[in-house]
Amino acid sequence: MGAAKAGMHKTNAMRLLEAARLPFGTASYDVDGEFLDAVTAAKALGVAPEAVFKTIVMRTDANEICVFCVPAASEVSLKKARAVTGAREIAPVRAEELLALTGYVRGGCSPVGMKRSYRTFVDETVTLLEEVYVSAGLKGLQLRLSPETLVGASGAAIRDLTAP
Repeated sequence: MGAAKAGMHKTNAMRLLEAARLPFGTASYDVDGEFLDAVTAAKALGVAPEAVFKTIVMRTDANEICVFCVPAASEVSLKKARAVTGAREIAPVRAEELLALTGYVRGGCSPVGMKRSYRTFVDETVTLLEEVYVSAGLKGLQLRLSPETLVGASGAAIRDLTAP
């Protein structure tokens, strides 16, 4: 039985939320070591894809790391990402860089509790929801929390980030 199923191991994201006394729940689903995209994760959880926010880590032309959270079925608009960061160029970091930069792996990257603090942006559609899901820091484990808790715990700014 994996850590997500057993509920035995706390992730950095969970520790940070507990230390700040912020309310959250968790939800898990089977991954069997496979990478599941956020839409598939939403289906496995039995929730709307609009409520599951995936975490995309990008690097600007000035070598700044920025974090973006958008709904599962959406993509980050590079034009909008450049606009909110003030960058001339921006691109996703390579999957093999994620662990060193964030402390998390692809498919388990949480916007909460990264090993360093990065500028973080959450898509404005988060304000339409009462509860959202983001990775808890392990594949197959999601945090269930209010948009206010997500924004507060990640230090995020709410912006229009998705491609039309």
